Amino acid sequence: MEAIRMGWLFVQDQVLRMKWLNALIGDALTAMGLSLDSILGGALQFFIYDTIKIFLLLSVLIFGISYLQSYFPPERTKKILGRFHGIGANTVAALLGTVTPFCSCSSIPIFMGFTGAGLPVGVTFSFLISSPMVDLGSLVLLMSIFGAKVAVIYVILGLIIAVVGGTVLEKLGMERYVEDFIRNAPYMEMEGQRLTRRDRLQFAKEQLLGTVRKVAPYILIGVGIGAFIHNVVPQAWVEQILGSSNPFAVILATLVGTPMYADIFGTIPVAESLLYKGAGLGTILAFMMAVTTLSLPSMIMLRKAVKPKLLAAFIAICTMGIVLVGYFFNAVQFLLV
Repeated sequence: MEAIRMGWLFVQDQVLRMKWLNALIGDALTAMGLSLDSILGGALQFFIYDTIKIFLLLSVLIFGISYLQSYFPPERTKKILGRFHGIGANTVAALLGTVTPFCSCSSIPIFMGFTGAGLPVGVTFSFLISSPMVDLGSLVLLMSIFGAKVAVIYVILGLIIAVVGGTVLEKLGMERYVEDFIRNAPYMEMEGQRLTRRDRLQFAKEQLLGTVRKVAPYILIGVGIGAFIHNVVPQAWVEQILGSSNPFAVILATLVGTPMYADIFGTIPVAESLLYKGAGLGTILAFMMAVTTLSLPSMIMLRKAVKPKLLAAFIAICTMGIVLVGYFFNAVQFLLV
């Protein structure tokens, strides 16, 4: 048992958190005459370390997840979802969302295709909620900062939001608020092409290169903001505004995160810095959920597919779920971190 615990600690510290890389960069900067205790030295260490770490994890994750995703083209996914009914269909849709694109804007076209193919609106919304919020990449990246317990609970609660949210939308009879051109769109059943292992590897490589090019600016901006918070912003400010002692911190973080556009990879360095500075765990996770699920660009895209009442209900349900998750994590933070 002790050997298993030590093995897991090694994986978490040296593989996921890459502490060896942080030490290596620190030694290199010190050899160049920079003090790691200075603002410049500390900021450079944070920026270089987090940039390399995130891109390394990102590359491995996207390649692996994309290879897995090659087994679930939209036609096959629709067939799988069509076999289930009720809350079971919502659950399967939420789980399938974990192996699909990494941001809400990428998930919306798939959501539109599923809706046009005749799947219940509640099922398609369960997919739409889970896809950006709890993809497999978020599980690994969250483990690299917050540890396994926090990451697993985050994913479970995210899936619950997706299942409950989709179920509630269906019970409210929101089907009629899907735009007519989506509901009446012609859908042609296509026989899935049989891919070879080489095809799947090529697909994964293309997904990797395309995703890295797309998210790189957000990662660099996020790491830059994280370095600034980590080395310049006074800890007392963060604790006062975003600490667990502020009863409105979770709501504030959710509202601040909603207009932004980023994905899990861009928010990770900001979350890491906020945690280090004393922000509440639930406040940080609520911010991340809001950014990835309710970003303004994705809501503008979604408005093209659904009418205002359905969009408002979707935003309200997701916001309520995110706030509840935030307060839950703040309440149990001392048990998890």
